[in-house]
Amino acid sequence: MSTNLPNCYKCTHYFITYEPAKPYGCRAMRFKSNRNPARVVYESSGIICQLFTPKKKIKPDGSGGGGFSRTA
Repeated sequence: MSTNLPNCYKCTHYFITYEPAKPYGCRAMRFKSNRNPARVVYESSGIICQLFTPKKKIKPDGSGGGGFSRTA
């Protein structure tokens, strides 16, 4: 059965840990794993991740993500 899982690399909740045994993490679900978090969620619950939130794209002019303003 082929399931179209969300791409964790494109999610705001995804992060890389410093733990070699559990290098991938999900802030939304508060866990770390040695496998892709979306795959872990699907295999343990049978439901595609409901907390996927796409990262905001940064515009070429540097705006689009918040942060600091360069105006004086």
